This record gives sequence, structure tokens and C-alpha cells, in this order.
Amino acid sequence: MKKVIGIIAEYNPFHNGHIYQIKKIKENYPNSIIIVCTSSSFTQRGELSILNKWEKTKVSLLNGVDIVIELPYVYSTQSSDTFAKYGVSLLEKFHINYLCFGSESNDTTKLLDAAKTQINNIEFDNKVKFYMKEGYNYPTSLNNALKELINYDIKEPNDLLAISYIKEIINNNYNIEVFNIKRTNSYHDLDLDNKIVSASNIRNKLLENKNIKDKVPKETYDILKNKSLENKYFEFLKYKIISETDLEKYVDVDEGLNVRIKKYINKSKSLDELIMNIKTKRYTYNRISRMLNHILCSFTKEENDKIKKLEYIRILGFNENGRTYLNEIKDSIELPILNKYDTKKYKALEIEKRVTNIYSNIYDNIIDQEIKNKPIYIKNNLSK
Repeated sequence: MKKVIGIIAEYNPFHNGHIYQIKKIKENYPNSIIIVCTSSSFTQRGELSILNKWEKTKVSLLNGVDIVIELPYVYSTQSSDTFAKYGVSLLEKFHINYLCFGSESNDTTKLLDAAKTQINNIEFDNKVKFYMKEGYNYPTSLNNALKELINYDIKEPNDLLAISYIKEIINNNYNIEVFNIKRTNSYHDLDLDNKIVSASNIRNKLLENKNIKDKVPKETYDILKNKSLENKYFEFLKYKIISETDLEKYVDVDEGLNVRIKKYINKSKSLDELIMNIKTKRYTYNRISRMLNHILCSFTKEENDKIKKLEYIRILGFNENGRTYLNEIKDSIELPILNKYDTKKYKALEIEKRVTNIYSNIYDNIIDQEIKNKPIYIKNNLSK
């Protein structure tokens, strides 16, 4: 029986590790349908995506994925729990049988235990609150609580994200099994001797003008070899911060952080330096990075309160197998599939358009393609 496999990804950029994951799926589940839910213009850590959403879609379809759907900006640039909540929920609408993810530990039993420990557990919640009050950031507080309760030490980013995925499946009683693949590299890996290295490693090498040809598929390399990574992110952000009188209205800007942002914006010469200056024991680098991205994109707490419920499904692309599957299930998908680009009807789409406009002005102009909203179709490895 044909299986449907879901992946939540960022593809920043799409590299050999992602091909490895797809090959493992096909080895274990031949003739399966692979559906990827990908973040759009900015990542969960608040970083700019060096491949735009349409490039990510095309490259993944040419390398074995059948359907690509969008995880809207309003969900894809938030905490791991929120990122997982909406990513899993979107994929569940496509009746997936398995959610496939990579993890550092590759210990599914351990990840399941850690997820179950966090669900409706007052003792766990109290321990996390205790460590937060002691000044620890959330990931460290969570890990400390797990160590106390079940003696698990879980710090690696993909293990933590896997736990968020599993919690969402359990909380909603989704009929989805997990397919865990061991990551062959660490997120913090700086070794380029292997042909599979992390996306952050590849981005760093690109900034250093080093060759990454054997670390990514040809389709990714062909895009990046002609693409400058220079962008105006920091310049636009700096202007926004200097000219804005009320930073606290933006998502993730807690009381007191607005003062630190204003204090360090003119003392910092780069985005990284600004994040490092604002960062504290309580607030991680990634949390600050997301917060600054929300300021850049004018994503307010008021807007965030209005998009708690999924409004639509946006299909970015599909191949022939994907099109056949979509025709089979279209009448059973519970959310409307976005055909007309109607920003008045959908709040999340209104924000997506604004964010894409910003992305287009600071890095890669895709606003016309965004509004046209025409999914990429791949047939016999030829794009149309």
C-alpha cells in the first residue's frame, strides 16, 4: 500500500543531507508520496533564506519530493513548538502516514519519553518555571527539567525540534507515526571533509567564497553559483529600529528588551554583533534573531493574536505523482487550497505579502511571482 510521508523543512539551502533523507524514505517506503512543508522567506531562527521559496520548491521537486506546501511566515519564524504545531497540522491535512525528521540522537524511544513527560505534567511545568525564574533561557530550563525527571540530557537542536513534533502528534491524537533518521552531521559542524554537512556550514563557506559544489545537488549549486548573498537586512533593520518609537508591540519583544535594542543598535556594525550585544543568559541567540526579524517585518503581537487558526493551504509546487495524489484527496482536505491571492480574505496571507515585499527589497525580488501564485509543476524532470 502506498505510504504518504511528510517532512517539515527549511532548505537553507537544499543540500546532500536532504537528498540522503529522501533516499532513506524511498528505500524504506518505495513508491511513497513525499510532501514537504517548507518555511518561506525567513527561517525559524529568523534568518534570511538564501534560496527563495520558489527556488527551494523547484530544487526539492527535482530531487524526489512530490508536493511542496508553504508554512506561512507567521508560523515559520516562531518558537520550535509553534513551528511544529502548524507544520504538523498542515501536513496532517494531506493524510500523511509518517512524519520523517532527522535527529542527532536517532533514539525514537528517548524522544517519545521526553515528549510524553512534557504533556499535561504540572511537575514538569513547575520545574521549567523554576529554572526560568533563576534566569535560564527556555531550552536550558526544559533540558534541566528533563534531567531531573527522567535523567535525559537533550540539548541538540534537531532532537528538541523532534520532541516538539511528537508532542503535537500526541496532543492532537493524529494518526501519524514518526520515521526518525540519524543526522550524519551536527548543526554546529564546521568540517567540510564530508560530503554531507550542515546548512549553516554551507552558508558560512559561501560567505567565505569557498567551493561547496560537492556538498549540494547540481540544482542548488547552479542557483547559488550565480547568486550574491549580499543583502540589506541589517540596513533596513537599523532604520526600522531607529525610527520606531514602540518596539514592544512586535512579537517576542519582552519588556526590557526594547531598551537593550535601542542601546546597542548604533554600537553594532552587523546583525550578528547586534544579536550578541542584546543576548543574555535568559534570551538565546536564536530567540533574539527571531525577535529582530519580527521587528524588521513589522509583525505585531496584535497580528499574532489573529492568526492562531490555520486559514488556508498554499501549494508551491508538485510533480506528476503529486498532482495525481492531490486529485485523489482534494475533496477530503479540510482547509481551502489557495488559488486566488486574496490578502483581504486571509490575514496570514496579508502578512506574507508584506514580508515577501521586504525580502524582495533586501535580497531577492520575487514579489511578482508571489502575487501570481502559480505552483511549479515538474513533469519528467522538466519544469513548467
